[in-house]
Amino acid sequence: MKNILITGANGQLGTSLALMANSGDANFFFTDVDTLDITDYKAVRNYMKANHIDIVINCAAYTNVDKAEDDRDMAFKINAEAPGNLAKACRIGNAALIHISTDYVFGKERSTLPRTEEVKPSPSGVYGESKLEGEKSIIAEFEGNDVSQKQVDRARYAIIRTAWLYSEYGKNFVKTMLSLLSAKDKANVVFDQVGTPTYAGDLAAVVYRIALEMACGYFRKVDNGIYNFTDEGVCSWYDFATAIAELSNSDCKVLPCHSDEFPSKVKRPSFSVLDKSKIKQRFQIEIPHWRESLKICLKALNK
Repeated sequence: MKNILITGANGQLGTSLALMANSGDANFFFTDVDTLDITDYKAVRNYMKANHIDIVINCAAYTNVDKAEDDRDMAFKINAEAPGNLAKACRIGNAALIHISTDYVFGKERSTLPRTEEVKPSPSGVYGESKLEGEKSIIAEFEGNDVSQKQVDRARYAIIRTAWLYSEYGKNFVKTMLSLLSAKDKANVVFDQVGTPTYAGDLAAVVYRIALEMACGYFRKVDNGIYNFTDEGVCSWYDFATAIAELSNSDCKVLPCHSDEFPSKVKRPSFSVLDKSKIKQRFQIEIPHWRESLKICLKALNK
């Protein structure tokens, strides 16, 4: 029975993963900032040694995109340094690591094509920059020049980039829109930012699948690296909001508007669709369309 540590357990993905933890496939350890400070390497290493951790799933992140512009040090501490701490502790302790990253590693360079894992990142703000540095710190730790060949051969890590995450838990676009739709007669939503909504339950299922492959030894050195995952389909935030209104039977009128009508300290990616061919082929999975998963989330919220 493998021991799996989940950091950032109180967030959307961590909570969704907790719902799958009763399967009996592994022993789970759920931590958040109040129980484990992942910016403290010694604390991470001691916790992993004491609990014989075999796999780490890092769901922790500094996700306030606008605030990160004024809080650069903390954003980099959590999004860049902490993943490096986890990677080092995993490498030394012969454990595997699954780390969650973001479409915000893109944004500066305009594109109308879905981004594959091979496209060069170009973040446009502190949040994206810090998340990209977190990816780099993990790769350097597992594959750097100071890593022995034996460590390289057994190293296992997966970085999963996702986008537009929502769920029944925490703060997210779906819950914000439901609140607005119930309180207003009309709501303006930007139509010039395009991507793919991702239900946290769908992402959790894939993360869980990868973790179990790591636990069973099916995840090999050749599988190390970056994977994209979102639900299927493409839409704007306006399209997403319109679907939320329609499926929740709201009378509120959703109106399209430009991004510049909502001034922000950071420029969001205008087209952040991620190509998921790699993860679908490697793990032989079918990914649901975002609209179908939205129905599931709304049904759960209604209960």
